[in-house]
Amino acid sequence: MYIFIVVGVIAVLLALALLRFLKKPKVQERYKVTQDIEPYKIGISEIDRMEDGKDFEIYLCKLFNCLGYSDVYKTQDSRDFGADLVFTDREGYRNVLQAKRYAVTNPVGLGAVQEVYSCMRFYRAKKSIVITSSKYTTSCEQLASYNGVKLLDRNDLIRMIELFQEQQHSKVKDIIEAEPYFSRDSWDDYRNNSKVIKKDRKTEKYEKQTVL
Repeated sequence: MYIFIVVGVIAVLLALALLRFLKKPKVQERYKVTQDIEPYKIGISEIDRMEDGKDFEIYLCKLFNCLGYSDVYKTQDSRDFGADLVFTDREGYRNVLQAKRYAVTNPVGLGAVQEVYSCMRFYRAKKSIVITSSKYTTSCEQLASYNGVKLLDRNDLIRMIELFQEQQHSKVKDIIEAEPYFSRDSWDDYRNNSKVIKKDRKTEKYEKQTVL
């Protein structure tokens, strides 16, 4: 009888240990991209697990090559002047593209627009694009709309991946080459007080402190 009790206790302890092991959260492995990357095998989850932005740039370079774009060129890691990728679209226009692999909770700021737009002349490009695995701040979207910079966010990227893996390459290109949103607002509109300039919280806090 004593033996059965001991065996039972051991069995319970083993079961608890096994259950604890199974419930132990698994550490998500980072996804390392190599030069021999196969774009058809990568989805948004793999992009989210990439080690750094360089991996995302390599992926996009491979993707654009697979889409059949001509003159696809990945710029050097340093002194790229704001462009991560250069390619020629179906209309024969050269495009400069900046890639931002950010977390969903980390939106891309207006610096990305400033950099990619300012490098257009250096690369003799006609169009500029920013693509991210996240989203954009309001100020970033506003500046892009004033300068005709195309913004592709996380939803656009997911849709591009889905269409690409379905072999619908022309539809992926339609997303990439779609006309950017242009704003008709100008500085004169704000000067004439017809528009209210939105201030961020830091600016408002600073002004209140100054008044006090």
